[in-house]
Amino acid sequence: MTQGMRLLCVHAHPDDESSKGAATMAKYVDAGAEVLVISCTGGERGDVLNPRLADDPRIQRDIVQVRRDEMAAAQAILGVDHHWLGFVDSGLPEGDPLPPLPAGCFALEPLEVPVEALVREIRRYRPHVVTTYDENGGYPHPDHIRTHEVTVAAFDAAGDPTAYPQAGPAWQPLKLYYNGGFSKRRIEAYHEALLAAGETSPYGEWLEKWDRPERIVTTRIACAPWFERRDAALLAHATQIDPDGWFFKVPREVQARIWPFDEYEAAASFVPIVTGEDDLFAGLGGPDAADALALDPPALVLDRRTARVSA
Repeated sequence: MTQGMRLLCVHAHPDDESSKGAATMAKYVDAGAEVLVISCTGGERGDVLNPRLADDPRIQRDIVQVRRDEMAAAQAILGVDHHWLGFVDSGLPEGDPLPPLPAGCFALEPLEVPVEALVREIRRYRPHVVTTYDENGGYPHPDHIRTHEVTVAAFDAAGDPTAYPQAGPAWQPLKLYYNGGFSKRRIEAYHEALLAAGETSPYGEWLEKWDRPERIVTTRIACAPWFERRDAALLAHATQIDPDGWFFKVPREVQARIWPFDEYEAAASFVPIVTGEDDLFAGLGGPDAADALALDPPALVLDRRTARVSA
């Protein structure tokens, strides 16, 4: 049932696709699905987080091309297609008072501009399922929050022939999911596993400061055999990940034992979401049935989005 199905994963920056749902994507690619990653920005304002590359002159000279090259390497490892939506990284302003976002950045674009760009890609690619971030962005980076707003609005508009008629024939994706990312339960499992092994855990302080409510988990994709591909894709974003850092602290074989899946929250769906769902394409009946449903969708049967935005 996976052969020929189409999945669209919308992310804010290059590297986000490799840290959020990468094993799921690799699993679906190997099962014959088509997977497209959209990066809304080029990650131009991202800090260099790998201390080994802090003084690399090529990075200092041309971070834009470096990040494009890293994305191409990760794309090849995962086996996905990729599209740049073309907007400029907003950065992550910090300080008190908080400095303003830079002019011309993604988070300050009028909403209809990136929504139209994403609607155009949805109508071209015709995905059955879309994934993105929750209304908090997974974490409150302005580009992640904007990515949520843009994706939700585009999910609604893509199937409306009166919305952005210049962007191609209407196509309604049938399911929208939020990436589960690093939930508190997952961090607790990693923390306890390290302590049980007599190791020092980097997660204790993180848990002590945890102030976010747990999200609803509707869907778990078993994907431990693809963790190695996930990690290789993330390491391809060499400027953005410390190979000796917290992300790789728990050995893969331990992760496969205590947390062998990616988690998702079904946010909107034109088909029922069953309890214990283990497939993002569940209920769609294969590509021919899903295509027919996308061209003539029924009423939504699930819509738990809490920050709907009108384009």
